[in-house]
Amino acid sequence: MKISIITPALNSEKVIKDCVESVREQSYSNIEHILVDGGSVDGTVAEARKISTDLRIISERDNGIYDALNKGIKMASGDIIGILHSDDFYASKDIIESVIELFQNNDINSCYGDLCYIAKSNPEKIIRYWKSGDFNIKNFKKGWMPPHPTFFVRKEVYDKYGLFDLSYKISADYELMTRFLYKHSISVGYIERVMVNMRVGGKSNKNIYKILTKMAEDYKIIKHYKLGGFSTLLAKNFQKLPQFFHSPKPPNQK
Repeated sequence: MKISIITPALNSEKVIKDCVESVREQSYSNIEHILVDGGSVDGTVAEARKISTDLRIISERDNGIYDALNKGIKMASGDIIGILHSDDFYASKDIIESVIELFQNNDINSCYGDLCYIAKSNPEKIIRYWKSGDFNIKNFKKGWMPPHPTFFVRKEVYDKYGLFDLSYKISADYELMTRFLYKHSISVGYIERVMVNMRVGGKSNKNIYKILTKMAEDYKIIKHYKLGGFSTLLAKNFQKLPQFFHSPKPPNQK
């Protein structure tokens, strides 16, 4: 099976090395890594090319992260698609191998795992540990969602059910996973290990305006898919609190 990893980037020169190296060093070899650069004015593209000559790169202005991801998905030739943002990197060298093994041994269309938020300037410092837990479709009404960077999906699912909805500027990942997993009930597996390390300081929580925008978009999604109301939105945000108190050395991290 071939797997395509989509990386959206914009002025990511300082962090792109960790991202690209973590893909290049995977034990599974049949990987297509696509870098969708939004027209960086720093050395992002040059740095990425220096690290990996196998990268497929497109560099042009876009309409944000989700537009970049849609471009990457359309370019992808893999059977399975994963997303790894330029700030993030895989937690170990056998992550993709574990994904492929799960797809090959089970009749599933998607999978997800656990994620660690790490300090922006210190990758060794874990800020939050997002333990996803086993899949239960009823948990969507409790504000649950899997960590998007750990979400791997067969390309045929995107072909059938659509790409990211660009009307959402911050929460399009939540909408897409809700559409795939809740509305269309695609089959899914859970990999109980930390798959991705994500640097804190993402787009959704940069300032109060971004936070409020995300909450408004989340609420719109909750109402659209009939997941409840304001209580579901509160539950979605309160679910983050335990992530700050878990052990800094999550189980099953290799």
